Amino acid sequence: MTSLLSFTDGFRDEPGYLDFGRVGPLSEVVVAETLGQTEVLSRARYGSLDHLVEQDLRARTGVSALTGFTPDQVVLQPNTSSGLMQAMFGLTGSVLLSAGDFPSVPFAAVRAAEALHVVTPLWLETLQGRVTPGQIRDQLTPAVAAVAVCLVDSRTGYRADLDGIRQVIGDRLLIVDAIQGFGVVDAAYEAADVVASGGQKWTRAGWGTGFLALSDRALERLVPVYSGYVGTDTDDPWDEVPPPSHSARAFRVTNGDAIAQARFAAALEQTSDVGVDVIQAAMNDNVSQIIELVDEFIIDIVSPRDARERAGIVVLEPPAELLTTLVASLHNHGITATTRGTTVRLSVHAALDPDTVTMLRGALTAYALAATY
Repeated sequence: MTSLLSFTDGFRDEPGYLDFGRVGPLSEVVVAETLGQTEVLSRARYGSLDHLVEQDLRARTGVSALTGFTPDQVVLQPNTSSGLMQAMFGLTGSVLLSAGDFPSVPFAAVRAAEALHVVTPLWLETLQGRVTPGQIRDQLTPAVAAVAVCLVDSRTGYRADLDGIRQVIGDRLLIVDAIQGFGVVDAAYEAADVVASGGQKWTRAGWGTGFLALSDRALERLVPVYSGYVGTDTDDPWDEVPPPSHSARAFRVTNGDAIAQARFAAALEQTSDVGVDVIQAAMNDNVSQIIELVDEFIIDIVSPRDARERAGIVVLEPPAELLTTLVASLHNHGITATTRGTTVRLSVHAALDPDTVTMLRGALTAYALAATY
């Protein structure tokens, strides 16, 4: 098993980076994999192309190790949104979801409704953007065929209780956008029927990496509306158009980017070797450190403090008249963060450079001094 130290030593981001919720800078292992696979493709030595074809299974096996779905239940996608589109376009019935979720989720539901008229979005009323089992239970109707949630909400930092949601929805499909927790949250993926995620954030595998995992129940109920020639059980289907496969591969459109798949596989293998639980514990320690620092400067934190309800996101909400001051202070001290509306989002991984903490302290100190005048 790879040690946590070996894992954190592979972080390449420079001090001041607190924006993993936006994108995770490529890890050392991913950079090495990219260079190696690019060399293979550039040389195209005899037999090397078969090696590139093998990266699809390698990446699906990596996803399997982290989610519990079998490799045959996993189909690679170029990103989270594509996976969610596949799921929503294949659904029949009403889907209960929050309009406040990251746009990929409501957009997929609405576009599917507009195009096919067989799925109907039902908008969940939430408490400050947090989707809880109780809210879902109180708003379920007999027409609801599926419930869609974000594993970790990108704006509030709230971590959904997948087990609790499963208990209240019965045998309805549970669709999970896992992008803000995949690879760093030890989630109950076995409670979900559909899991979609990308690898460009917390797994640090870069853009063009992602997957869609489907339970047997999901495969029975979802129609592969957008299925290409590689989505059948026939190899090279010339001169005919056979029906989609009955497996997850039905949700493929065409062959993927083998180098992107190799990048993703390398990141997943390292994560599995360390253990998501170990990575999560280290991340939680760093989140606690950030929260304690922010508390010194009496800035409201509107993301969860309880480790059971949070992931790597800390959301700050200063007084409205001081938002620009805080954003400017962070910028001037070299802190990379995300500002949305009235809040500032800091997102931290398992590695936290002491220089980053020093820079953040400097930014908050400058903010506090400016706020007193």
